[in-house]
Formats: sequence, C-alpha cells, structure tokens
Amino acid sequence: MALVLIGFMGAGKSTLARQMAQGQAVDTDAVLERELGEPIEAFFDREGEAAFRAREEEVVLAALGGGARVVALGGGAVLSDRVQAALTDHAVAWLQVSLDTAWERAEGAARPLARDRETFAALHAERREVYQRLANAVVMDGATHTLGLLMGMEPGERRIVAVGGREDYLVDFGGGLASGRYEGDFVLSDENVGPLHAPDAFVIPAGEEHKTLATAERVWTEMARRGVTRGGRLIAVGGGVVGDLGGFVAATYQRGIPVLHVPTTLVAQVDSAYGGKTGVDLPEAKNYVGAYHQPQGVIVGASYLETLPAAERAAGYAEVVKTALIAGGRLWDRVRGGAVDEPDVIFDCARTKLEIVAADERDGGLRQVLNLGHTVAHAIETTAGYGTYRHGEAVGLGLLAALRLSGQDALRDEVRDLLATQDLPTRLEGVATADVVRTTRTDKKRIGDKVPFVLVDGPGRVTFGNTVGESALASAVQELAA
Repeated sequence: MALVLIGFMGAGKSTLARQMAQGQAVDTDAVLERELGEPIEAFFDREGEAAFRAREEEVVLAALGGGARVVALGGGAVLSDRVQAALTDHAVAWLQVSLDTAWERAEGAARPLARDRETFAALHAERREVYQRLANAVVMDGATHTLGLLMGMEPGERRIVAVGGREDYLVDFGGGLASGRYEGDFVLSDENVGPLHAPDAFVIPAGEEHKTLATAERVWTEMARRGVTRGGRLIAVGGGVVGDLGGFVAATYQRGIPVLHVPTTLVAQVDSAYGGKTGVDLPEAKNYVGAYHQPQGVIVGASYLETLPAAERAAGYAEVVKTALIAGGRLWDRVRGGAVDEPDVIFDCARTKLEIVAADERDGGLRQVLNLGHTVAHAIETTAGYGTYRHGEAVGLGLLAALRLSGQDALRDEVRDLLATQDLPTRLEGVATADVVRTTRTDKKRIGDKVPFVLVDGPGRVTFGNTVGESALASAVQELAA
C-alpha cells in the first residue's frame, strides 16, 4: 500500500513525495522520462497524447505495485480506467492548486498541455471532478505543513489538510475522542452529549439560548479553577453551540489556547466545526460577540450521529442542502437524488467549506457565500427567541427566502420538497414577519445601512454582496408564513 499523490500540473506532488518518503518515493513522470530516454514533451509532440498515455499507464501501474511508500502521479495519469481501479488499493491524496498558481508554475516549463491558457483552464476544471472522486484525502491549496498530517494513512481513510491561521490542521474522519486526548486538556460538552461521549467533560446547558457571555464566563472560571494554562487545550465535544462557545472561550482564555473540535451533530460535522468562526449571542442578534480562532484539529466520527435525535439530525440536513447548492456538480446531484448524511456527503460538505475558507478566511469576499440562507435564518432565530427554531430549521426557511429573492422559483420548489422529506418546516409560524424583516437589517455582516445578501443563479453559481429591496424582502418573508 502506498500513499499516492494526485492533482493538476504544478500542485507540488513531486516535491512533497521527495520530502515525505526520504528516498522511497516514486515520481512516475521522472520514471517515464528515463524509460523513454527523452523529455516527455518531445515524445508527446512526436507520438501524440494517446501513445503517451499508454506508456504512462504502464509506468504508473508498475509503480503502484512496486512497494514504494509514496507515489507521485502525473496530472493526467488518473484518466486511465486501469489506473483508477488500481488506486482503490492505496491511500489517495489530492493536492489542490488554483488555476492561477498552476499556470504560473507550468507555463514555459516544457509541459505539452500548458501552452495555451484557455485549454489549460478547461483541463483544470475537467480534471477536478476526477480528482475529487478518486481521493480519500484532500490537501487544501495553500497548505504547507502536510508531511505529518498525511503519513500513516490507510486505504479508505478520509482526511483533509485544512489551511487556517498560522498553521495547517487535520480534519480526521472516522476518529473518536480518545485518539485526540492528552494531559492538560479541558473537555467541554453539554448536558445531552457529555454523558454519552465525554463523561469527564465540564457540561453546560444544551441549546442556543445558553450560547451567551454568562455561560462563557462559567467556563472561563472553571478553567481557571482547574489551573488550565496556555500549554493546555480546550476540546469541544458537541454540536454547533458547544463548538461556537468553546472556540470563543479558547480564543479569549489567557489570550488564546488551542481548541480541538469533536463535532457530534450533523450541522457541526458538515459546517460549524470548520473555518474558525467562534462566538456567542446577544439578545439583540445572533453571533454578535466572537473571534476568528482556527482549530488545532477536527475529529469527525460517524458513530456520534447514531445517538443524535431524529429532529437534530434533520436540522443538520438544511446545511447539507445549503452546501450542495453552493458546490453544485456532483454534491448537488447526490443530494437532490436523495442522499442525506452519508459519510461521502459529509466529507464533500466539509471539503467544500474548507476550500472556500482557504481562499478567504476572514469573510472579505468569497466566504460570504457560506451565508446563503443565513441572513433571514438568523433573524428568525433572534425574533422567535433562541431555541424556538433549531438553527437548521431556520436555515431551511432562510434558503427558501433566498431562492425566492433570487427568482429561482423551480429550484425553490425543489428545495422545499427536499426539506419536507426530512420533516423540516417549510412554513414560518409563531413569528411576526415584520419583526423578522426588521431584525434582518441588524445582521452582523451589514456595512452602514446595507445588508449584503447571498443569491443563487443556479446550483454551483452563488453570488454574494447583493442588495435586496425592502419590499422584495418583506414579500419573501411573508410568503414563508403564507
């Protein structure tokens, strides 16, 4: 079994393989050139791509069966059906690289498929789907500390090397809390999750209504009483409330200690555990007090969902739908086809969010698309009173409002039907719509008197920073109550 590095031209596969394997790495492009007795570019230009791919396939299959610790493949080697079949016996890591970075590295570097920017861009987009399908580990574009985070992988084991803050961190799928413990940890959970998964945790009351500064003060005080120092960590075991509050406590205790997230709800496993946003609520608005504090790691265990109440599991599905709308492509096709919370869906939701965060950690632009449906959702939660609607239930309603504001009537109907399959509310009840509209205008992302909205042109085509008129917003919210 080998760790096989795949990815587009210029992703750095050869360099990383040499660093990781210390002499036990195979770079299939280098092997191919030795066997050809000439540069790949010369053979490619003379014999054509089909002849090159045939020779490449032979070299790659031999390398995969040769006992090397790490194998770096050429960008197009994964197009072979035989190579794809052989990869199932190995751990496969996809090294992501942006189009601009790949072009900068490949242009003029004797690569036969890097002579025309337009063709290069088309290949970059086309092969992305292949890499995504084959990889059980993903290294985010921009990650630089990947050596120890990839070694020791087994076939089928899922990992993501995420970019965040001062250093990369590992998202480990399939692990449990015990695998991440050491002396000096302070474990935080709530009264529902703690007895099931973290019996030694300091527990707080469950529910959004307890995500407050008063609860944070209780946790700070307990940490100080126990003598937690900057050499310790906070391990947050629970859903979005425990993760948000625990991350905020860690960010501010002694000016910052590490936090390790162990998400136990669907909404946390697909969304809130990643990206470093932490915070607590004020009576006036949700998440108004917080900080960016990237985790030291995230441990995602599928077994935690087995003890999750059905209503909480359903609420997390709204975040799955949201993420699938943002991603489009394969993820949207699977969700609209009936996928709910399968491990592959959770992995792809996490990957989608982490790709966006890697490009824009501090919400300066692209990351704002993750707010799809949340502008109205947060207003519903605040207006109704925290805990009246679960976060995911409010997000589902917010998605319907956003799709109406986007003029996507057919897509709105489809999303409404998807939400209904999980018994999520598709009608707003018990809240005055005028109050929701007014509270929307206090959204924490507003600048001046402008509240930016995320709108949808279609699955995979989502835009941020849109202005929505008062009457259109009122109409969309009123429709939720109709």
